[in-house]
Amino acid sequence: MTLRNKAVFLDRDGVLNHEIGTYVWEPAKFVVMEGVAESLARLKAAGYLLIVVTNQAGIARGLYSAADVQACHAKLQQAVGGLIDALYYAPGHPSVSESLRRKPDSLMLEQARARFRLDVAQCWLVGDRPRDIAAGHKVGVRGILVGPDEATGYQPHVADLRAATGLILAAG
Repeated sequence: MTLRNKAVFLDRDGVLNHEIGTYVWEPAKFVVMEGVAESLARLKAAGYLLIVVTNQAGIARGLYSAADVQACHAKLQQAVGGLIDALYYAPGHPSVSESLRRKPDSLMLEQARARFRLDVAQCWLVGDRPRDIAAGHKVGVRGILVGPDEATGYQPHVADLRAATGLILAAG
């Protein structure tokens, strides 16, 4: 069977919602960034599946629960009109447990690749940390780093999801 589907994998904190310097698990503090809904709508209209892949180590550390993460994801889906096709999260933390789901490992992406029969050559990953990009590279997915920290030297590196969306759509 031929793999034909294409997707954009999206890190959550710092890409879709504001990074607040600590774990984001309370819906009241979960604020979707400006331009996210419009960017996701443009990607969806271009035929991309939208898949969130996020590390949520606070679960393993006992700071919050899976239900808290799901409440934030429900708020995200509401803010973007239900455009996200799947939301994967890795609950592990290196000090508590090992997990191949946790980025920079790639199990979340591999699970989505199998579930949606993705052609990784047509997929992208947008993240705000080098570990996000590393997870994508492990499965052959191109990455775009977003955010203000240009010290990584990684290219392409753009300001936000709006700019990343422009790059993805221009590349075809």
